[in-house]
Amino acid sequence: MDRRHFLTGAAAAATLGAFTQPRSPAAEVDVMIPVNHIGTSTYSFWHFGKNPHDIRDVEKCIDMAADMGFDAVEILQQQLTDSSPPYLQRLKRRAFKLGLQFNGLSTHQTFMSPDKAVRQKNVELVKSQIETAYALGIPTMRVNTGRWGTSKDFDELMKNKGIEPVLPGHTEDEGFGWVIDGYTACLKTAEKCGVTLGLENHWGLGRTPEGVVRIVTAINSPWLQVTLDTGNFLEDPYEKLEKIAPYAVLVQTKTYYGGGVWYSLHLDYDRIAALLHRHNYRGYLSLEFEGMEDPRTAVPKSLAMLRKAFGARA
Repeated sequence: MDRRHFLTGAAAAATLGAFTQPRSPAAEVDVMIPVNHIGTSTYSFWHFGKNPHDIRDVEKCIDMAADMGFDAVEILQQQLTDSSPPYLQRLKRRAFKLGLQFNGLSTHQTFMSPDKAVRQKNVELVKSQIETAYALGIPTMRVNTGRWGTSKDFDELMKNKGIEPVLPGHTEDEGFGWVIDGYTACLKTAEKCGVTLGLENHWGLGRTPEGVVRIVTAINSPWLQVTLDTGNFLEDPYEKLEKIAPYAVLVQTKTYYGGGVWYSLHLDYDRIAALLHRHNYRGYLSLEFEGMEDPRTAVPKSLAMLRKAFGARA
């Protein structure tokens, strides 16, 4: 064998060896697997005018999220001042250029009405919101049950810890039926667009984990799962979060620097991270800063805290 053939053969053998030699146990231990990508909701920058530092402009929120080091942005639908196709595509292009994903669209609707026409109007609303998510390339959309509407306003509802009386002459069981029928009517559109609806543990019939699970299991579809919000169970949150964690497709993580707009919770995110890891949750976290501090300082602090709690593991 001449020298050229020898060197060629030796190089091939070395290359083959690199692919066939087993890795040492130490090398396997050193590999770190990212657990969760972290995004922020545009709601972190805009609290419906409650915070004097509020920033409503969605494009500016996207820019700030990129500058702060987030992986993704969840859009609060009520924050959009323009929902025309050209504007939505402009947002998508902006996020792409900044290296960001859109990880969620957070919407509002209600099926808790005895009026069939009102419920049908909300079916059409949800379908149109699904189409908005599809246009933006968003894979999951936050939905909720709605509320009874027997509170004077949202501030009163928050004073009462999300509890409000049932509409006179009606029952919670009726309400569950309305919500289940409403979202069932939206499933074909969700499947067509590839957008998973995430029922949030919000207010109304979603105020308890049992209420959320009752709706999700009754509908029994991969296109209706759960958006888990860490800040919407005001008492004994960890046991309640555990009950809905198996269904989670998005996790919204609340922080309250400067004191909460409506209330403050002292959440143990190391404990929440461990809880979600037990259920093998590998999806996005979406920060919802809901405090009175300037989001320019509070949101980066929140991100650092979440990265520390969720980070990466072997």
